[in-house]
Amino acid sequence: MKTSTKVVLVFVVCQILILVGSPYGYRSGLFDLMTALGGFAIAFAGGALCLLAIIGLVIAGVVRKQALDKGALMVATVLALVPVGFVLPQLQKANSVPPIHDITTNPMDPPVFFEIKKRRVHALNDLVYGDAERSAEDMEALQDEFYPDLGTLLTPLTVAESLARSEAVLRQMGLEIINVDPALGVVEATETTQWFEFKDDLIVRIRSEDDQTLIDLRSVSRVGQSDLGVNAERIRRFVQGFESPSS
Repeated sequence: MKTSTKVVLVFVVCQILILVGSPYGYRSGLFDLMTALGGFAIAFAGGALCLLAIIGLVIAGVVRKQALDKGALMVATVLALVPVGFVLPQLQKANSVPPIHDITTNPMDPPVFFEIKKRRVHALNDLVYGDAERSAEDMEALQDEFYPDLGTLLTPLTVAESLARSEAVLRQMGLEIINVDPALGVVEATETTQWFEFKDDLIVRIRSEDDQTLIDLRSVSRVGQSDLGVNAERIRRFVQGFESPSS
């Protein structure tokens, strides 16, 4: 029984190493993105298998009235929950959002990137709104279905005031400011994610119309078919920060 417990413990440690090593291997160029994501899947499946094995060992120990290495089983259980607890929410999120990576508050007239275009030379995703699988109309329909709260932000502030506040909010959010162009009325920024260090790009476009200022945003991932909802959430964070600036 103790030997079996040790085997499970060693196996689950391997899953932790796979979980942690996958993004680092991708970032260092050892393997591609699909291999790294496959590592996450392996770690998740391995963690779940370990939990089943632990349950089996406990049942067998009770039935056979054999002594259990409770300390090792407890450690193995905690370690097995790490990959399962990390990957499972990501899988649930992927199933709850559309498989798109380009989100904007104005699908009819999405903001156009300027300076950031130069930094996306090696990006797997382009900046064309819509793709071979989905037209711009399809993208708009998906946004209306899954992100109906996202729309053009209206403010009584002037364009200059809105530009300054937008830049401040993006800095507070931790994004790297790439370009601030008062003439164009745009702020461009990039956010780097943890673990895989994916880069997502965001632009704020500010226009004056009658006695109001209109603010539109667009957030686009450089890699990945699905963004797991992070681009929409980034836009929401901006809107919240813009409407409720810290004192």
